[in-house]
Amino acid sequence: MRLKIIVLFVLILVIGSGCDSGPSLAPFEHNAVILAFGDSLTYGTGAPKGQSYPEVLAKLLGKTVINAGIPGEVSAAGLKRLPGELNKFKPSLVILCHGGNDFLRRLDLKKTKHNLEKMVELIKSSGADIVLIGVPKLGFGLEVPNFCASVAGEYKIPYEGNILVDLLTDNNMKSDSIHPNATGYRLIAEAMHEVIVNAQK
Repeated sequence: MRLKIIVLFVLILVIGSGCDSGPSLAPFEHNAVILAFGDSLTYGTGAPKGQSYPEVLAKLLGKTVINAGIPGEVSAAGLKRLPGELNKFKPSLVILCHGGNDFLRRLDLKKTKHNLEKMVELIKSSGADIVLIGVPKLGFGLEVPNFCASVAGEYKIPYEGNILVDLLTDNNMKSDSIHPNATGYRLIAEAMHEVIVNAQK
């Protein structure tokens, strides 16, 4: 009898672990505000007005999405700016897409990782959920630094690490060497919509 109980307990643990679909997000309230925070990739450089990924995502979700992207901003500056944006908009969810300009300027990657971690901590302390987008850097090809997934894993937040690599290696999706075009931004919005909806189940 005791053996049967132990076996049953183990089965419950295995089944329970198999059902874990990863980090989750709280369902949106009717007046939820989403803050898209980042640099030119968030701002929408390379696309006509109204076609940045935050603007497209707002239509897909039927929610207010604030575009808080500043072209050329490095992560250290973003870290300084973030508290003011959180206080101003009081978002339910923050989509964090930062670090690309650090890579372009060849800044210390340890500092970039530190800045991302501090941004995540600030967002969490504000009570908002987070989704992290991995930004690729040039090297032998185009790849997202490993620390992006590590930060997402450490803080247990949903992570999208493929979409920007896919877009920026496809000339049909780019407006220049480092920015998507309108079609590319729409695909980012669709990818984020999928991440958000799946994480809220």
